[in-house]
Amino acid sequence: MSALQILVLGAGAWGTAVAASAAAHPAGHAVTLWARSPEQAAQMQACHENTRYLPGIPLPSALRVASGDWAALARAADLVIVATPMAGLRGMLQALAPVARAPVAWLCKGFEQPQPGAAAGGAGLLAHEVCEQVAPGLLAGVLSGPSFAQEVARAQPTAMVAASPHAPVRDALVRALHGPSVRVYANDDWVGVEVGGAVKNVLAIATGLCDGLQLGLNARAALVTRGLAETTRLGLALGARAETFMGLSGLGDLVLTATGDLSRNRRVGLLLASGQTLAQAVESLGHVAEGVYSARTVAGRARQLGIEMPITEAVVGLLDGRLAPAEAVAQLMGRDPAADRPV
Repeated sequence: MSALQILVLGAGAWGTAVAASAAAHPAGHAVTLWARSPEQAAQMQACHENTRYLPGIPLPSALRVASGDWAALARAADLVIVATPMAGLRGMLQALAPVARAPVAWLCKGFEQPQPGAAAGGAGLLAHEVCEQVAPGLLAGVLSGPSFAQEVARAQPTAMVAASPHAPVRDALVRALHGPSVRVYANDDWVGVEVGGAVKNVLAIATGLCDGLQLGLNARAALVTRGLAETTRLGLALGARAETFMGLSGLGDLVLTATGDLSRNRRVGLLLASGQTLAQAVESLGHVAEGVYSARTVAGRARQLGIEMPITEAVVGLLDGRLAPAEAVAQLMGRDPAADRPV
């Protein structure tokens, strides 16, 4: 397998982990990790560690860290990976549109906040919908699936999904990352993969809340099962395939994020259950918890489509301060039974 020139835009935990994994690949890829802060880039290049986001994890010596103007790097790359939060994706894709000739993939999970000036009742967009608006000429896709940044950076076994309707994007992601510790599986259902990645963060807040209130493992299992049903209903309404939600980017990502101790979104639920305010919980993380920012947009898109998502609505009520933790749990677990929809 020939080596690729890979550019990763964004030196947070996940961007750094993916860049490190690609730089350690047996094919000998030339990987550049771009950091917004020149000071962060210089520090990472000097000590081969991201002390802010992945402290204590050494980075491959072959990984180059840069800052400043990245346009020339994008023009020369065989693959560009965007590792910004969802809020930064639109601007990054707009900037990439005139310079990127190679496949582009993003790592963020969620629905974008409705844009200023959007029509009343407008709902947030998935990442591929943002791309279709601002950079329709890009060969684009998403890298998703059950994966914590710390474990990927440590080369612990991980399976991910490269999703795109464009075969060159899927192929480039597989070539870049599929190796001894990371397995990458191709999928052309990027709608389903993105919906799974967006909604699981919201559901992880709910399971963290239940765990924090010590409701037990039975309650967690019920919540995860019902959450998967919510996710599937929304995905099908948006054009996804049902089988996608039984795979890595659906069930796999939900189980990891809802139960794993490294999950920032689950941690938000735990902290809210302990009595912290939302502001205190978010500040204590030191990282972005996408579920906090996408819960309202997930609920808004579901309402627009007429899709029932009671768990998501309860999380929104909790985050908005309309429901106390105990009230949110009562709403989470209190749905009436239905003969044709047991979950």
